[in-house]
Amino acid sequence: MLQPSLQQNDKKAKWLIGIFSVIVFAAVTILGKYNLAGKATLPFDVHIFAFTNALINSAVSVLLIAGLLAVKKKSYLLHKNIMLFAMALSVLFLLSYICHHLFAGEAIYGDTDGVKGLSDAEKATAGSMRTVYLAILITHIPLAGLALPFILFAAYRALTGDYEKHKKLVRIIYPVWLYVAVTGVIVYIMISPYYK
Repeated sequence: MLQPSLQQNDKKAKWLIGIFSVIVFAAVTILGKYNLAGKATLPFDVHIFAFTNALINSAVSVLLIAGLLAVKKKSYLLHKNIMLFAMALSVLFLLSYICHHLFAGEAIYGDTDGVKGLSDAEKATAGSMRTVYLAILITHIPLAGLALPFILFAAYRALTGDYEKHKKLVRIIYPVWLYVAVTGVIVYIMISPYYK
């Protein structure tokens, strides 16, 4: 096992992780209500942010699997570096996600005419894939929001050398994080034809 990188201070960690998680949740929620689409124009296609998000989620998915393989081989330093890189990419994802929602607005699965609400023809064209999309989305969004503090606590436990608590947390949060990363790519693939 690796030597701790941080001094353990659970009280301070709980406060910092809690504050950071609330700020991120508030930023995503509040900024998600603002739409600068049509009000502020950027000199490039704003959906590049969504494409970037899909690339980041793909990379995070690969890193999570690589991190698991590294720890199984007892390559702890490699595991640590991989997981920290996955977390850094997740921060970039968050920034790109906020930018996409600010500048592109919301895309509705099945909407081809840009008129609010889906017509019967649009619903028929979207068919059962709209239900599949919504089922994925309805699990992806809350799990993404709820995972953050647990991911941060798992990292904190590892960085302070509290490996038993780290393992307990990771058994729960690792599959959730991997699911969120993979479904993020699926959501992008499914919704991108409806970007305007």
